Amino acid sequence: MAKNLSVKVARVQKDMTQKDLAAAVGVSRQTINAIEQGEYNPTIKLCRAICRALSKTLDELFWEDEENED
Repeated sequence: MAKNLSVKVARVQKDMTQKDLAAAVGVSRQTINAIEQGEYNPTIKLCRAICRALSKTLDELFWEDEENED
């Protein structure tokens, strides 16, 4: 699984720490870190919560480019 830099970039643009985002969506900071590192594939419910917290769409944060799939 590839790193999810889109989530990290969007989070930093909103001046949020991993802890801030975790609190906003009701998960641990470790979960946010794992998502950003590509070690955890979040549920669609969690993806949507992250999108709402970061004012982004699912496509912007979680769409996998077919050209980059392994």
